[in-house]
Amino acid sequence: MKMEILRTENLEKIYDDDGVPVHALRGINLTINRGEYLVIAGPSGSGKTTLLNLLGTLDKPTKGKIYFENKDITNKKKRELSDFRLHKFGFIFQAYNLIPVLTALENIEFTMMLLGIPEKERRRRAFNLMDELGIKELANKRPNDMSGGQQQRVAAVRAIINNPAVVLADEPTANLDSKTGDILLDMMKKMNKEKNITFIFSSHDKQVMDRAERLLILKDGLIEE
Repeated sequence: MKMEILRTENLEKIYDDDGVPVHALRGINLTINRGEYLVIAGPSGSGKTTLLNLLGTLDKPTKGKIYFENKDITNKKKRELSDFRLHKFGFIFQAYNLIPVLTALENIEFTMMLLGIPEKERRRRAFNLMDELGIKELANKRPNDMSGGQQQRVAAVRAIINNPAVVLADEPTANLDSKTGDILLDMMKKMNKEKNITFIFSSHDKQVMDRAERLLILKDGLIEE
């Protein structure tokens, strides 16, 4: 039986562009089930990154509601949302967002440190997951000493180290060649299947779209299909 994890009702987002309202989303109704591997696709300016940011509570809608496990999270306070994200979501950004002065291992440990997990346990978890996903040799490298693909794989491990319910990935293959993109996507598919983590991608990369279990096409802030 499929269990709902995220739902939106009539979700709208309007930005102000020098006094001109820009309708990024125009009433999105969407239900996402636990364990889904969902890709939100569409041309630049279609609203896919905006939708991803709203689902991940990084931004607030102009109108409409967002539910997580049937609880309305639309109007939670900033501090509540920050804590909520730490426990429930993992994020993979196009720009990697690794901390330059930390090693790969330390970057992966960082969110566990925020949760107060003791150093010995942090290190054990990080090493085990890096080993499982084939990047243990990167443990002591800093971001500047890694390729883009290596940085993105470290970012993916960091996103799932706390066993989040949902991972949101914004154009995760945009800066990668096709071979490195395949390695990253295989790794995320493995996480999805073995750990039942819900993956939600924003992408217009055919590599990503071809692997989708469900593909949503956005156009002009509306779900087209």
